[in-house]
Amino acid sequence: MKNIKIIEVKSEIGAGTRGASLGIDAIKIAALDFMSNFFVHFPSEIIETENKLLFEPIESPFAKRIKGIYNMYERISKSVFDTVKSNWFPVVLSGDHSTAGATIAGLKMAHPKAKLGVIWIDAHADLHTPYTTPSGNMHGMPLAASIAEDNLEFKAHELDDNTAKMWNALKNIGKISPKVMPEDIVFISLRDYEKEEDHLIKKYGMKVITTSEVRRKGPENISRSVFRYLSDCDYIYISFDVDSLDASISKGTGTPVSNGLREREAEDLIAKFMQHRKICCFEITEVNPTLDRENLMAEIAFNILQRSVNVLMVN
Repeated sequence: MKNIKIIEVKSEIGAGTRGASLGIDAIKIAALDFMSNFFVHFPSEIIETENKLLFEPIESPFAKRIKGIYNMYERISKSVFDTVKSNWFPVVLSGDHSTAGATIAGLKMAHPKAKLGVIWIDAHADLHTPYTTPSGNMHGMPLAASIAEDNLEFKAHELDDNTAKMWNALKNIGKISPKVMPEDIVFISLRDYEKEEDHLIKKYGMKVITTSEVRRKGPENISRSVFRYLSDCDYIYISFDVDSLDASISKGTGTPVSNGLREREAEDLIAKFMQHRKICCFEITEVNPTLDRENLMAEIAFNILQRSVNVLMVN
């Protein structure tokens, strides 16, 4: 039985499309529509955001709003660190995926000697760096920051000193770098990524499990092979980006991609993962109700959240 604390990160400065900061409230509204008092049961902490930067000009074109992202990393990593140190299990609800690097930082700061594994359920690899990014959006970079990778072999941009300095500060947050070894990352339903990211996946031999593999083998077998692969990790973090779901259902997210997971597949798989004693944190991200119809994405996210937490409560 785990004591759960919800950490609310209503930040969207890392995304390219507006609206993800409303995702957490959309999930809460889904809970109300389902007549669920889920959110009454757990303490929650709301992290102050930097969303006001959305109204200001962009300083770093290859790492948009990186100063704000750095401030978010400081706040979130501290919150996750404090939560873990107080023996709570952090469930993070975040607007865009850029801040997952801060969640990882907080977990590593709480367990500096431990080996941390990451299960990244996402259509995208999020392994870009300011040197390789096609968009400059920081939600494509959290894993690169976590493994402290610049990927200079595929360098496409010259960074100004300020951006380079901020990026280095981001990689070194918590004074530990890297936070995760690249081989301790498992991608699930990954299907939309660039050659620069593919280079890193191949270079480090990161594990990729496709949608069709999930479908073919089922949650039980996938879960077993993931935990076998991550067997020398002491703690494992799960990050669930709703765009891992198929584009036919994932309208309410900034970057939908076809050939994704079905709602039930994602739910069953995550519930299976949550039974494992090494899971130390769960994050749901990138719900954007402004792109949705009838709040569908948030309802799916809420169902997954509720079932995952129920599994944690009984384990």
